Amino acid sequence: MSQEQQAAYLEDWTERQELAERMLPLIGKLYRDKGVATRIYSRPVVNCGTLDIIKAHRFVREYESEGLSIKDSFPVLEALSELDLAPARVDLGKLTIGYLRDGKNQPIADYLKQQLHDIVDGRGERREDFQDVVLYGFGRIGRLLARLLIERTGVGNKMRLRAIVVRKAKGNDLAKRASLLRRDSVHGPFNGSVHVDEDAQAIVANGNTIRVIYAEGPDKVDYTQYGIKDALVVDNTGRWSDEEGLGLHLKSKGVARVLLTAPAKGNIKNIVHGVNEHMISADDRILSAASCTTNAITPVLKAIHDEYGVEHGHVETVHSFTNDQNLIDNYHAGDRRGRSAVLNMVITSTGAAKAVAKALPELEGKLTGNAIRVPTPNVSLAVLNLSLKKATDRDSLNEYLRGIALRSDLQDQVDYTASTEIVSTDIIGSRHAGIVDSQSTIAEDNRVVLYVWYDNEFGYSCQVMRVMREMAGISFPLVP
Repeated sequence: MSQEQQAAYLEDWTERQELAERMLPLIGKLYRDKGVATRIYSRPVVNCGTLDIIKAHRFVREYESEGLSIKDSFPVLEALSELDLAPARVDLGKLTIGYLRDGKNQPIADYLKQQLHDIVDGRGERREDFQDVVLYGFGRIGRLLARLLIERTGVGNKMRLRAIVVRKAKGNDLAKRASLLRRDSVHGPFNGSVHVDEDAQAIVANGNTIRVIYAEGPDKVDYTQYGIKDALVVDNTGRWSDEEGLGLHLKSKGVARVLLTAPAKGNIKNIVHGVNEHMISADDRILSAASCTTNAITPVLKAIHDEYGVEHGHVETVHSFTNDQNLIDNYHAGDRRGRSAVLNMVITSTGAAKAVAKALPELEGKLTGNAIRVPTPNVSLAVLNLSLKKATDRDSLNEYLRGIALRSDLQDQVDYTASTEIVSTDIIGSRHAGIVDSQSTIAEDNRVVLYVWYDNEFGYSCQVMRVMREMAGISFPLVP
């Protein structure tokens, strides 16, 4: 490589880096002042750094052969920041590609007004009130939900984390819980500032005051004394899964609705966002967000069933170990789960395949399932072995799923990768319910095997957040 080529590469990088740095305040201001959450081909870029923005542009190559240049998207972002917009999720990448293809004969602002017609110049919903949220339990999912609730502060953040409820532990309980929020061995450090206010018995994170309430049961708290009203309580403990147990929350003053972050028993609706959130009604006081595996596989299964029809199938989940297993061999009530989670692959049962039918009744009785717990702390893989009503081939199936990930109503849930090198740790931090590994797809006639990665902690928590927003009546459009 000549010195001229090396100099050209460095000059190009420096220019892209400078443009990304100039994007940061524009993206932040759009969110804080207008409630507009900017994305690039479904990748959120609010609260991201310079390199994250450059990587998001590079990711567009997964879908567009010509990719996306930050030199093209920057003027579109500048024009976007000058518009009068209602709160929404706006995909800067899709707008830029669309403008380059179809709108270059007109000013950028005119093209944007056409594409964003429903949210520009006074149109669109501008909600003023906030939903109080209480996290009951502060384990893996509880702390990730806390991060998601407080990662952004602005007009678009309509849910306020007001309190967490836990049992009092020995020692310096408050400081230790704050430390667990601040540091995470899998997901890294908290993006911001966390400190403790001992006098107020609170954790203060990015300026948000979160009361720490100690209680011995769901019906033992008067939330109104903390200024909390009509709260959405998210039960992360997994201790109660039926209407009787979860209904205890509703006996506490200040509670309006309850969401369980696990599969529910009885007649409680299990909601997989993107698939059956339309089933949520104003009368539902208690709902479930189902399981991480059910959330990962149901959107993909819906997409497959809608296009090809599923006759029957088997779901095998290769799942990271969880807290309900033993670190070393010891007694456990469950079969095989007493053996060391960090040393063994453990075959165990899963109800995820059967649970799909609660969100997607068309597949009732058509799926079986099993699970293998493996010695990794996070990220799992579902293998869907399906018999379809309609024949297909690998390329056609992958192209269909690529389109689902890019431009369907399931684009928040289903992601797609064409990488030949992707492994489980690359999935950590994914906000999608599941990621189709297209390079592993097998399709012959009506027999199909799909591999779907998922961050069983963070990706699932993002799905829980979507259900929370539905329950609170908070719905920001995704455009274009």
